[in-house]
Amino acid sequence: MKKDYYEILGVPKASTLQEIKKAYRSLALKYHPDRVPEEQKKESEEKFKEISEAYGVLSDPQKRQMYDQHGHAGIDQNYTSEDIYRGADFSSIFGEAGLGDILSQVFGGGSFEGFDGSGRRSSRAQRGRDIQYEIEITLEDAFKGVDKKIQVPRHEVCTQCQGSGAKAGTKMKTCQTCGGRGQVTMSSGFFRMAQTCSACGGQGQIIKEYCPACSGKGATRVVRNIDVSIPAGVDNSSRLRVKAQGEIGPAGAGDLYLYIHVMPSEVFQRDGKDLYIQLSVSFVKAALGAEVSVPTLSGNVSMKVPSGTQSGKVFRLKNSGMPDVHGGSNGDQYVKVMISVPEHLSSEERNLLEQFAKLRGEDINPKEESIGEKIKKVFK
Repeated sequence: MKKDYYEILGVPKASTLQEIKKAYRSLALKYHPDRVPEEQKKESEEKFKEISEAYGVLSDPQKRQMYDQHGHAGIDQNYTSEDIYRGADFSSIFGEAGLGDILSQVFGGGSFEGFDGSGRRSSRAQRGRDIQYEIEITLEDAFKGVDKKIQVPRHEVCTQCQGSGAKAGTKMKTCQTCGGRGQVTMSSGFFRMAQTCSACGGQGQIIKEYCPACSGKGATRVVRNIDVSIPAGVDNSSRLRVKAQGEIGPAGAGDLYLYIHVMPSEVFQRDGKDLYIQLSVSFVKAALGAEVSVPTLSGNVSMKVPSGTQSGKVFRLKNSGMPDVHGGSNGDQYVKVMISVPEHLSSEERNLLEQFAKLRGEDINPKEESIGEKIKKVFK
């Protein structure tokens, strides 16, 4: 007597389709014949067939209704075993990867031939490898954007053998291991797994004489000059993708990824989109107020310094910072004023400053007290 399908999957009769899928997923991975020791393989195969049959019925609304009403009798009279499996959505329970891709991990890769016996073969040609390249630019280049020509070493299809790896004028022979198919099939119970043939690497043919230019690899290493356009606003964290400028593979070229390094500036400090600068201003201009020239990455601009400005005061130049690499508004530039004091004074300048000090009531040459005067102050 057959066991109840709900009991086989370990779910109650009122279970939702998602609960049934979840239960089957767990059991399918647990009881797959290639995931158990050899002495348990036969028992595991039977268990795997059992849970797969239960899922084939309970995952199909029409078959499940028939089973709920009539039990196994309703199923046995109306469906063959192939019909049971045909209605089951075995791929969806394992997400986007599908049951075949998950079980292929057991075999170490390959394509899965599942319950429908379709025998479909999976042969994915590989595109070329992506290349990473570091490039240095100045802060000025990062501000304006710049076009550069870079030299990138990469592998390309060998021009002598056109990528076949065989010496020009020689013929290749059919691989005896796979019979020219490029794949070999492994079986486990009622599952079959097609794997890339290790003898010919999936080509179906064996090279008799290797190409002397590429030693049979089908590709040679060359250095190419590539024009790249670096947009304004890039920073050290920026990564730019140059499409189809990587290495060449059977399915096309990979991509080139540029990692930007912005060199430090002697004038500007950068924090994201904002720039910072220290500006030396004479104490006369700071005291009286003046218009001063301030360097920015787009050229010098005029900035008003109000009278009485103290050393360390910070002014903001709106939108004078770095552009947004994504097209937003520019950052700002912050100017920190540092008061500059002259190191050498002429006699005339000194006299004028001494007069200024007197007007301000400042004693720039305090008289040194004698010892006697200091003692008098103590005993007063």
